[in-house]
Amino acid sequence: MSAPLNEPPEQTPPPPKVTAIVVSHNRAGMLRRCLDALEKSAGRGTIQAIVVENGSSDGSAQLETDYAGVQFIKLPKNFGLAKARNIGVRAAFGEYILFLHEDTEVEIDAIGLLAAKLDAEADVTAGCPLLVKSNGDPAPQVGPLPTPDAPFPPLRPAGDDAIESASGAAIMIRAFFFKATRQIDERYGNYGVDAELCYQIRRSNRRIALVRAARVVHHAGREWSPMILADRSLGAAAFFSKHLGFAAGLKFRIGALLRGLGSPSQFWFLIQGQKCDGGQ
Repeated sequence: MSAPLNEPPEQTPPPPKVTAIVVSHNRAGMLRRCLDALEKSAGRGTIQAIVVENGSSDGSAQLETDYAGVQFIKLPKNFGLAKARNIGVRAAFGEYILFLHEDTEVEIDAIGLLAAKLDAEADVTAGCPLLVKSNGDPAPQVGPLPTPDAPFPPLRPAGDDAIESASGAAIMIRAFFFKATRQIDERYGNYGVDAELCYQIRRSNRRIALVRAARVVHHAGREWSPMILADRSLGAAAFFSKHLGFAAGLKFRIGALLRGLGSPSQFWFLIQGQKCDGGQ
């Protein structure tokens, strides 16, 4: 039966402006807090929210029942940050992609302010909110890209200078740019993902801008297990190999093996080339 003539035809809703992608692994309490903040965001109806649940065993995946407006992608195991982000992006429809760690809380207008910055300035490919601690003080957020002499450069609170590399705890990027780079190289596990993204932006002569008015609370803190330490060294070796040549990556990896002799578990992960996801 045809619709009455006086009824307007159904219209396809517009695509979301922003897709927020949260990668989560075994931090259910923090994930709930992160999603609660997302749900309170201004313009929530224009935000697509995706959780890539990285094989948690703490009930994180069961939070899906409490958030009807959030898409959960449940992975069978921990695939690491690089692969999980790529999987999330394949389901994204937004013009802009906001990557979030599950230990963050966006303030109510943060997402809109970041999107407005990208709308206004075509040379800005990525926008960073100001990361703050629970007490409101600026949190470590920016620093230089890794070098063989400084493979794990410490982050510092953001200033007004140009951003070379930024924490991926909260960063918004143009979706077309991310997809044009063929997504994140999955030779990385966790470490190296943020540096790689920032490197690709700077190589394209584009800017990473700080949007100081957009604030995100970052509850940083995680144990440095032997596997995570090995993943960090393997990620640095992959970064150097990719951008400085095979010899630079090999030299760093051999050095990491020698430094890891004092920790049998870490040395084993390094010799196996085992990243945090258990892959090689």
